[in-house]
Amino acid sequence: MSSVIVSLLYKVTRKLLTVPSVLLRRGTAKEAELLVLRHENAVLRRQLAGPVRYEPADRFWFAALSGLIPRRQWREIFPVTPGTLLAWHRRFIAAKWDYTARRDTGRPPTPAAIKKLVLRLARENPTWGHRRIQGELARLGYRVAASTVWEILNVAGIDPAPRRSGPTWSEFLTAQAEGIIAADFFHIDTALGRRLYALVFLEHGTWRLHITGVTARPTRDWVAQQARNLTSDLGIRIESLHFLLRDRDGKYSEAFDAVFAAEEMDILKSAPQAPRMNAHCERIIGSIRREALDHVLIMNEAHARHVLVAYERHYNEHRPHQARNQLPPDVHEQPAHGLSTGKVLRTRILGGLINEYRYAA
Repeated sequence: MSSVIVSLLYKVTRKLLTVPSVLLRRGTAKEAELLVLRHENAVLRRQLAGPVRYEPADRFWFAALSGLIPRRQWREIFPVTPGTLLAWHRRFIAAKWDYTARRDTGRPPTPAAIKKLVLRLARENPTWGHRRIQGELARLGYRVAASTVWEILNVAGIDPAPRRSGPTWSEFLTAQAEGIIAADFFHIDTALGRRLYALVFLEHGTWRLHITGVTARPTRDWVAQQARNLTSDLGIRIESLHFLLRDRDGKYSEAFDAVFAAEEMDILKSAPQAPRMNAHCERIIGSIRREALDHVLIMNEAHARHVLVAYERHYNEHRPHQARNQLPPDVHEQPAHGLSTGKVLRTRILGGLINEYRYAA
């Protein structure tokens, strides 16, 4: 709106300045020239300490006075080029037609907080349609039309209609996390080029890690024995587990599955060449490599077993996990310590490869 007012004021000023040229033909250009020079002198006096800068009021005044002076004299009188003068004139005239600052009419835009909440409800409740989401918003105190919810979901690439099929594999694993334990193999190459194999189990609900053994020959009998050792170590905690997730590696025999079936657990097999279906195990194996194995030359089975046992203890008893609010798997609440309760001591694991910090007793 201010730009429109400036444009109208500029046009009125131009009209008023042309009155002397009509009433007093003689000497009008001279008087205008004196006004220009006086204003230029005022600008120079105002900016003696630095470069000449023309403020909007200066441009306004020079552009308005240019209509009283013949254009052939502009170059001799005005402190700027004729092209600059014409550009200033066009800018003031064009301001009348500038609608960018005017408020749009119609329905007000949906607040970003409501859009974020709609997308959150759709993401966390895949069986909800846009009308179900609208009802939940109304219960929370947000009056939003169903068509608005539909539009938000459609723009975000989410089907506004509820899903009629079953959950995805990722959603299933998340929903059943408390009852899943996953198994996977990874290899270790020794300093002399010998390849070893380690079997790991990961409880999805608690993120507790179990590295049951290391061997150069992972036979079916050896793998089945690792399953028996694990069920013995789990004790009564095994009652909370209902699924074993593994891939289709031939090293898993019927005897291996029978150990878990005897504990009333179902065997879930991932698809061939689909490591992301056992992503939690793949991730923990990556952590073992990045934090320990990539920095140690493994000499033999005994050395590999020593390194993995030390890392397993560190992982379960000290290493923080974001999924557990920065708590280790075997810790259920964060100890309360002030900022100056005592000296902080460092415990070196694997010769200082991993460090643990605790307050001195």
